[in-house]
Amino acid sequence: MPLLLAGCGVPDPAPKAKPAMWLVEDADTRIYLLGTMHALPPGTDWDDGAVGQAIASADELMMELSPRELAAAGEMFQKLAPRTAPLAIEARLSGTALARYRALEAKDGSFGGDKLDDWAVMILIGQRAARAADLSPAAGVEKRLTDIFEDADKPIRGLESAQSQLMLFETLDAPTQRALLTRAADRANDAVGKVTALTAAWIRGDVAALEKMINDDVDAVPAAREAIITDRNRRWATWAKRRMAQPGTVLMAVGTGHLIGADGVPAMLEAKGVTVTRVQ
Repeated sequence: MPLLLAGCGVPDPAPKAKPAMWLVEDADTRIYLLGTMHALPPGTDWDDGAVGQAIASADELMMELSPRELAAAGEMFQKLAPRTAPLAIEARLSGTALARYRALEAKDGSFGGDKLDDWAVMILIGQRAARAADLSPAAGVEKRLTDIFEDADKPIRGLESAQSQLMLFETLDAPTQRALLTRAADRANDAVGKVTALTAAWIRGDVAALEKMINDDVDAVPAAREAIITDRNRRWATWAKRRMAQPGTVLMAVGTGHLIGADGVPAMLEAKGVTVTRVQ
């Protein structure tokens, strides 16, 4: 998701990417399902070939967040992230997780975590890892697609709002939030390598590798997976199935983690009796 951004280990110049993409179609409707990376190494070339054809043919772009909602995300984060009362990080983390959290702060500055909810600190740790891996939202898929569709004066819509996306984290129960924060801090030493490997798999279009890496991460906290991945995929698959009743061509571009595996949007659409074909 754009609010949790997935260089080091990436050759310069960045390689030509072949991101995974699927197609759902009937007699008068096409929906391309493009797996995105919200942040990429600057210069990554990914929008030619089958993806370029899908972009050119699409009448509209559907993303997780519309450009307006994405622009509002920072302000919404500042509104929702603070705790009602400060709680020292030492009361939340211990052992290796606390030591690695403090090492991150010593290297790149304080997170201000005592004043923030657990989920918010977790997001900030992930964003810092993306920056350390030389990944930039300005080079991400959503930014490039937004520029293309705005230049072509084609509509861009969103499946969610910034508030609803952040509320997915805000409404997680306290033990789940603490588990997410602890895992993020405990794995901080490996975060740059992991996000680099994830980016490389996306560049290759290696769905098996992406599924393994993403599942290894999200399956560690099952309650978070249900809220942040599975429930949203159900809603998005329902939207796509309903959209098939309207003629036209749509490019639906969402985080790659939502399109892979048994609870990915393509698999859910197939369970609804829709034919889904991988086209890149």
